[in-house]
Amino acid sequence: MAPDQNDKQRNRIPIRFLDDDESNSAPNSKAAHMDTVDPDNDTIEFSSEPDEEATERPIGSAETNADDTTGGPATAELVATRSELKRVQAENTELNDRLARRQADFENYRKRVDRERTETYSRVVADIAAKLLPVLDNLKRALETEASVEASESDEFRHFLSGVDLIYKQLNGVLEALGVKPIAAVGEQFNPHIHEAVVTEATDEFEPDTVMQEIVAGYRLGDKLIRPALVKVATRN
Repeated sequence: MAPDQNDKQRNRIPIRFLDDDESNSAPNSKAAHMDTVDPDNDTIEFSSEPDEEATERPIGSAETNADDTTGGPATAELVATRSELKRVQAENTELNDRLARRQADFENYRKRVDRERTETYSRVVADIAAKLLPVLDNLKRALETEASVEASESDEFRHFLSGVDLIYKQLNGVLEALGVKPIAAVGEQFNPHIHEAVVTEATDEFEPDTVMQEIVAGYRLGDKLIRPALVKVATRN
């Protein structure tokens, strides 16, 4: 019996069964199980010993978790990209806030400069007008005084008065072009802010506190008073 068993062992043909994963692997990969066939009794014996390489392979290895190894760097890159995006958005928000503050500061500066320029212009014009108004008053008095004797004067004197009247109108036009305007007086209700009462008279011709006569004309530049009007005011009789 012993020699027959030895012959059978020598005549056994090894057969290798491959798994689906191992059939697609490299030619040098080992089989998970080794099987033999007995040619005398046509029986197949399966080896019960597992492959050492298969049993020693860890579950979380690079071969079983190839997606994890490739997804790790991609995930890290995605996290880094999101962090960079948040940083850029925060920086952009800060830059927009700084730009808005700079624009607001510039707008305030522009308004302040315009206001100062307007105030300077008004002050200069008011100073010039205040110095020219007495000249205008003298020209007006000269024309009013000479108007009564104009008929008895010579033609040369009447031409002179016409020239004075022309100068008076031209100077008055220059002041109006600068924004200097006369203050309404006769027939207006007395206003202490723009009128100065130098004479009062009781009369039934005008309502009380009404300007009866303008003695010296008053002028203003916009809302700025250059000179109040000197007037005569009616009182109750």
